[in-house]
Amino acid sequence: MELYVNCRLADSAQVLPSFVQLPSEAESVEIRNGQKAYARLQGSVDSLKMALGGSIAKAGILTDCPFQGDTYFQNSAGADVNAILGDHTKALIGQLIIFNQILGELREDIREQVKEMSLIRNTILECQACGECLKSSTILRLVNYGQGVTLGLSFHEPHSRCEPNLCYKGVPCTETREYPGYRCGACPEGMTGNGTHCQDIDECAVARPCFSPEGCVNTAKGFTCEPCPVGFSGSLLSGVGVEFAKSHKQECTDVDECADLSNTCVPNSVCINTEGSFRCGLCKESFVGNQTVGCFLRRSCATLGFNPCDVNGHCVIKGAAEVSCKCNVGWAGNGYTCGPDTDSDGYPDQPLPCIDNDYHCRADNCVNTPNSGQEDADGDGIGDQCDEDADGDGIQNVEDNCRLVPNKDQQNSDTDSYGDACDNCPNVPNGSQKDTDGNGAGDTCDNDIDGDGIPNVLDNCPKMPNPMQTDRDGDGVGDACDSCPEVNDPLQSDMDNDLVGDVCDTNQDMDGDGHQDSRDNCPDVPNSSQLDSDNDGIGDECDDDDDNDGIPDAGPPGPDNCRLIPNPSQTDTDRNGIGDMCENDFDNDSVIDLIDVCPESAEVTMTDFRAYQTVILDQEGEAQIDPNWIVLNRGMEIVQTMNSDPGLAIGITAFNGVDFEGTFHINTATDDDYVGFIFSYQDSSSFYVVMWKQMEQTYWQSLPFRAMAQPGLQLKAVKSRTGPGEYLRNALWHTGDTPGEVTLLWKDPRNVGWRDKTSYRWHLSHRPQVGYIRVRLYEGMTLVADSGVVVDTSMRGGRLGVFCFSQEQIIWSNLGYRCNDTVPEDYEFYRKQMHIRV
Repeated sequence: MELYVNCRLADSAQVLPSFVQLPSEAESVEIRNGQKAYARLQGSVDSLKMALGGSIAKAGILTDCPFQGDTYFQNSAGADVNAILGDHTKALIGQLIIFNQILGELREDIREQVKEMSLIRNTILECQACGECLKSSTILRLVNYGQGVTLGLSFHEPHSRCEPNLCYKGVPCTETREYPGYRCGACPEGMTGNGTHCQDIDECAVARPCFSPEGCVNTAKGFTCEPCPVGFSGSLLSGVGVEFAKSHKQECTDVDECADLSNTCVPNSVCINTEGSFRCGLCKESFVGNQTVGCFLRRSCATLGFNPCDVNGHCVIKGAAEVSCKCNVGWAGNGYTCGPDTDSDGYPDQPLPCIDNDYHCRADNCVNTPNSGQEDADGDGIGDQCDEDADGDGIQNVEDNCRLVPNKDQQNSDTDSYGDACDNCPNVPNGSQKDTDGNGAGDTCDNDIDGDGIPNVLDNCPKMPNPMQTDRDGDGVGDACDSCPEVNDPLQSDMDNDLVGDVCDTNQDMDGDGHQDSRDNCPDVPNSSQLDSDNDGIGDECDDDDDNDGIPDAGPPGPDNCRLIPNPSQTDTDRNGIGDMCENDFDNDSVIDLIDVCPESAEVTMTDFRAYQTVILDQEGEAQIDPNWIVLNRGMEIVQTMNSDPGLAIGITAFNGVDFEGTFHINTATDDDYVGFIFSYQDSSSFYVVMWKQMEQTYWQSLPFRAMAQPGLQLKAVKSRTGPGEYLRNALWHTGDTPGEVTLLWKDPRNVGWRDKTSYRWHLSHRPQVGYIRVRLYEGMTLVADSGVVVDTSMRGGRLGVFCFSQEQIIWSNLGYRCNDTVPEDYEFYRKQMHIRV
């Protein structure tokens, strides 16, 4: 018997028992399973064709199978082929032979694929076309005996349904009595399926066992976690199955590179650990540089190999890294050579042998009276402040109507107190002698007061140069002098003296820096100076890139080594952390840092009170007059000559953190009232005042309440509900708190008043960002009063000035201010002590 499948001989059996003679026709056909299959065959047979009698070739024709070696087929087909192909028959036969060889090779390959054919083979073995078989499978062979087909049966030993194993590799196979005669076990761990077909489970997607999803590798029957990412430490993990993946997780712990690794950042810089990484910050305190060039010890007084300063001097830092020397209080000179300075005006009593011939080494021409400008009108070597005949015209100062200009005739054509020789309006009374444009003609008789080329009668800002005459709100007041340049306000009323007109003054100041929110370039960050180096409308205090050069002030790729000057290249030839563009002039204002009082502000270069605002704190009544202010020494000395109502002379420049110092001297033996200075002035109801009275005294006006003044230096915070007037007047006079008006922050416990014709030097440090205030007072070389650390945040920055209340002949000399936002070391100690107390 031979069995053909897909026109190919699949198997054969020899010497089979003879079949009975088959009928020439079949009434019906039935297909049954083999004996070991107890259920009927499931499925269907399509296009069944049957040939009884004849040759194998005839059966092949029914199914379009040309069986090789069948002579009937060759003979019947040969004539037709020769008729069609003619001479090409031989070539075709050659090709067929080659094709037959290829088929033979394929046959061998197929025979090797036993597992793939096993299911088909077993099905064929179960075929019952010959009738019911007993205890074995039947193999059929069709043999051509010329006139008919004889079927025979052959019996083999029973075949196991699990041989070969039809289950997935590694899955056990069990024979059963149910179809199909076997059952596969469970798929291997880590796989899913019915046992016959199994596919891998992706534990990475189902259970996410690894620290990082990207670090999970799914494998056949399991998973493997890659090593922890860079910046983390932990063990490897691998396993098989979802349950294992759910119950075991790879743990990776952040590595603190800043603590565990060395040289993560350049030495002496700040290392900031982040999850899985780290970043390098600024240089540590006392170091300068960046992560590119390194961090180097900032040149400071503490790092000097030797102290070059005089024994009566001290080392000071100016600018980004400039170190210089300064004489101690009560001494004067260039810092490297110092001598006694009795009046504390910055000039020694005797000349000093300074190598650099500094002018502060010249002898003081008024040893006992401060005169920081050393004015000497008649050139006799005696300063005007202490020369009884300052102009040398033979007429004593007290009688001379021109103290500084010789005029023996004392002619005075108008009715003021100034002789014609020194009167800048000799024919028009002008007691103030004010000359706005400095052209020698007083404002009272000057047709163009501000010198901008526009006559006063046509000038919309007659006292403020504005040749363009811009007036955006059309109120007749030019923008240059308009307190509300965008709101029509012809009256220019400013009741609180904050330089903002009442019609546009909201007094809404969220950060407390003295600038209302609508005008504040950093409304959420205190910045009273309003510095905006790149003029982008955002103040430097809240601008991440102050110079707009693309290099952030602090963050990467910064920090900017020239924060205020555009320098995208960040060139730093000497690698000291300061860019070449700003090496000696950090703010690019053409004033070197060594002498610049605000090295980080191009708007402020030197102490100057020549531009000031007069604020009268009690305008009621006529018992006293307003103060009379005289500004000398290019704005570094102020004199007040009158016994006056309480008043202020306030500079125009506003400050954040500041150091303010000066010498005050009562140059008379009459009267015993208040003298002092102002800081953080924001308006006439909001400022700090340091004030000192000589003797205890009750104010002569008992209304609106009785005010008692005590001697002793006092520090007060003014936050007045009423503003200038009798309530604020009496509150200032009174030593103590006045609710709603004045708070006494500190008072000298010695309760000692000032002495006539004695010079006192004060030093104020104010850091509004933390509320730090400290006042020190010296008499000569001796510290006589020290407030210690006082913390108050009522005013977070403002303007500076001087204060008087019913005291004449006051000299504020050798004035100096310096921008400084560095919080002193004693503040941290104070804060810790306060924390312990709480």
